[in-house]
Amino acid sequence: MELLKTATDWAKTEVFSTSFFILFGIVFLLASIGFWQLGKTDIAKAYVIPAAVAGVLLLIIGLGLTYTNKARITEFETAYNNDVAAFVELEIARAESTLKEYRTVVFTAIPLIVAVCALVIIFINTPVWRASTITTIAMMAVILLIDGTAHARIEAYYEQLMAVKKARGG
Repeated sequence: MELLKTATDWAKTEVFSTSFFILFGIVFLLASIGFWQLGKTDIAKAYVIPAAVAGVLLLIIGLGLTYTNKARITEFETAYNNDVAAFVELEIARAESTLKEYRTVVFTAIPLIVAVCALVIIFINTPVWRASTITTIAMMAVILLIDGTAHARIEAYYEQLMAVKKARGG
């Protein structure tokens, strides 16, 4: 039963964490509206669309992950009560897959995207490109911030799952 509590607590913490995607999405949308209403210079006006796009993307990510993790909370109890060993194996496989995705996407692809955007800022000096790349870097920083903590949580959860598996003789 301790494993079920651990899994449920992990999923609840993920729901809380992913709500920050929604919060930052709203901030980006508000920034877009601010640039649209108050922007007087070309560079300020150039931020309207990139900030709106980043806001919408962060909202989609946040809402999708929140929905998925909320659904997972109720699924955990059913799966755990049906077959504990299968639940542990399924969660181990999911955690391993998620950790692999973090290594590939969050800690490899996102830093490369940031580096490319930084180079674009240096070499292309038009307002739209500058605003787009700066907004992209800001959005990637938000993703790294939130997913960096999520990575630490899934890693700890994975270690707990492996300890349970080992204790059960697996």
